[in-house]
Amino acid sequence: MRTPHQPTSAAPPKPHDDEIDVFGLSHKGHVRSQNQDHFLIATIHKHVQVVQTNLGEQERLPLEDERLAIIAMVADGVGGAEGGEEASATALEHAMQYIARTTDCYYRVDSENDEQLMGALQDAALRSHAAVLDRAREVAEGRTMATTLTLWMGVWPWYYLVQVGDSRYYLFRDGALTQITRDQTIAQDLLDQGVFTRAMAARSQYSNVLSSSIGGSEAVPVVTKLRADWLNVHLLCTDGLTKHVSDDRIRDRLATMTSARQVCEQLLNDALEGGGSDNISIIVGRAIPRTH
Repeated sequence: MRTPHQPTSAAPPKPHDDEIDVFGLSHKGHVRSQNQDHFLIATIHKHVQVVQTNLGEQERLPLEDERLAIIAMVADGVGGAEGGEEASATALEHAMQYIARTTDCYYRVDSENDEQLMGALQDAALRSHAAVLDRAREVAEGRTMATTLTLWMGVWPWYYLVQVGDSRYYLFRDGALTQITRDQTIAQDLLDQGVFTRAMAARSQYSNVLSSSIGGSEAVPVVTKLRADWLNVHLLCTDGLTKHVSDDRIRDRLATMTSARQVCEQLLNDALEGGGSDNISIIVGRAIPRTH
């Protein structure tokens, strides 16, 4: 787990539900016969339901459906292998189930003591890993079922990332695009060790060979914590986007976006026009202040 350096200024107000602009999509591309990617966007709420009362003015009760967290996930079934579609679906389903069952963590989140939440997120990835391994034994007759998993969860005023594999999370802010997640590939490992240059890593046969995956021989979930801000634009994607669309093009698209849906559709078209050689999944989210 890691926590990058964070500013110490007071947290801005939490966005209301109608101030969140988020959209996701997935496409099989031009080459693959099926889509082995899956994505998910969800919110977790605190809800109070009055079963019975003789109070005449229930509007005084705290009945608002408060949002505790917002979650976005993408998963890419590895390498088009048999079972990749089921692996990515299984990973998202089990991660979401586990996160929903640990909602007590969200009530105790603060800037100094959120180890339980970060541990729960790591556990969610490991539970998904175990579920995919179990599913492979049931239906794949020993064949590998594996997937990437990139999970974003906002619990204001922080957000948390869980990374396994090489799907990516990018942060766009003040005109700059930054890849926050690290690709868990053999080529990236060799680059980090100084064996490869960046150009060699990009050309290498190992650029798409995962060193960590859900359902693979090893799953090493990395949990990262960052401070939320109204100026942040968030992008999660599978490598079907980044194979064909450069970071510079992604940055330019996000800089001129009019809505999350519009920019997702635009980036999808860019990937398809660039070749569409793989499944493509994209989620974009941001906060927009009310105009009234």
